[in-house]
This record gives sequence, structure tokens and C-alpha cells, in this order.
Amino acid sequence: MKYLHDTFPTPFGDFSIVLDENGAIAANAFGNFAVLKKWDPELQATRDPSALREAREQMLAYFSGDLRKFTLPLAPKGTAFQQRVWSALRHIPYGATRSYGEIAAEIGNPKASRAVGAANGSNPICVIVPCHRVIGSDGSLTGFAYGEKLKRRLLELEGALLRI
Repeated sequence: MKYLHDTFPTPFGDFSIVLDENGAIAANAFGNFAVLKKWDPELQATRDPSALREAREQMLAYFSGDLRKFTLPLAPKGTAFQQRVWSALRHIPYGATRSYGEIAAEIGNPKASRAVGAANGSNPICVIVPCHRVIGSDGSLTGFAYGEKLKRRLLELEGALLRI
């Protein structure tokens, strides 16, 4: 499979994106391309900024507060359960949050909040599939691969949290 990637600076730090052979986003991450290897240690990709122009432009518009809904094709790889969770995440509106329990209930398995947490943590496409919008039932900012500080900044950008 032929993958293309790019890394570019954002107000939130470097951001990397990988496209699959169909031009869909297979993974992305805060940091450089090497960070993406945590999702797939065997990942090989050719750097091609021109192929990722639209994805880069949408991400930069989001990070500047000018974009609320992405229109990029996505192709995350995961189990059927993970796919259901990631689909539910994409339905969390900009500026809103949901608890792990609420997502579990939404996918028809109200006792699966821990499994939802695991699926959320294995999401290969952050921000676009907004795993940062999932919080603890007590309102705590738990479970974001890039840390609570970055999760807080993203939620503040979206207006889901007041800036402290």
C-alpha cells in the first residue's frame, strides 16, 4: 500500500498526516512522522506536501478557529467496535463534549464505557475524529494521548471550556 505524508507547524505544535492510496486520511498525530509509528510500527510513507494540501489547509483553518466541520475523506483501520465508537465521536458537535458512558449508550452498549475509552484511545485520526471531546462523567479531562494540557487547549478553542 502506498502512503503519503506531511508534517507542518500549527499553533498547537507540529502536526503530521498520512494519506492512503485513495487520498483518504489513514492517520494523523501531533508531532513529526515518527509519532505516527505508534499507530503502525511498519508504516512507510513518502513525504508529499502537495498531496496533503487540502488536509493541511483544513487543519490550519481549524487550529485558527475558522473551521468547525472537516470535509476530508477518512480511512481509519480498526475493529467493528472501534469503527462504531469513532463514528459516534464524529457526531459530537463542535464546542460540545460527551462522557465515555454517553458514547457507550449512543452505540447501544451502555455498559461498555471502559471499552469506549479503549477505542477512543486507539483512534488513529485525532481532532478530525474528535476524541478530545470525550471527558470523564465527572467532567474531568481524562484520556487524551497528547495530554491534558493540549486537550484543554482544543476544548477552549472550540468554546467547550472557559479559558482559565
